Amino acid sequence: MAAPDSHHADEDDQPGPGDLVVRLPGVPSQVSRARGLVTAALGRDHPLYDDVVLLTSELATNAILHTRSGSGGSFTVTVASSPAMVRVFVSDGGSDGPPCVCRTSTQSTSGRGLPLIEALSHRWGFTREAGSTTVWFELLQARVPAGVAV
Repeated sequence: MAAPDSHHADEDDQPGPGDLVVRLPGVPSQVSRARGLVTAALGRDHPLYDDVVLLTSELATNAILHTRSGSGGSFTVTVASSPAMVRVFVSDGGSDGPPCVCRTSTQSTSGRGLPLIEALSHRWGFTREAGSTTVWFELLQARVPAGVAV
């Protein structure tokens, strides 16, 4: 099943001029470099660090395995952060179809990337333009009001 139309990015869901951006070759060794971009952008002490690294790894892996980026192309990772949220965009070389939130069997060894993004992110989506696909996710920082016991 493809992601519903409501998951498509709006104008506000596009990378901005102050974001950290890197273009990487579409080979498996570059997934660790994508994780390194998250470290450079957020730092290991950031409260959303672990989830952002996990989801970025999923999108980078998808770009390499399921798009033309993995056939001699490249992909771009963009990390945008503010005090309230972190948003990551992965733009790839495109594919014949849109990203699929496919449900897999318990015996399957792949196919859990987008369902994981759907489960962990506040919002996510994709755009397909000019032969490329950009998949993005957003995580919000939970704020606990002063005086509330955690």
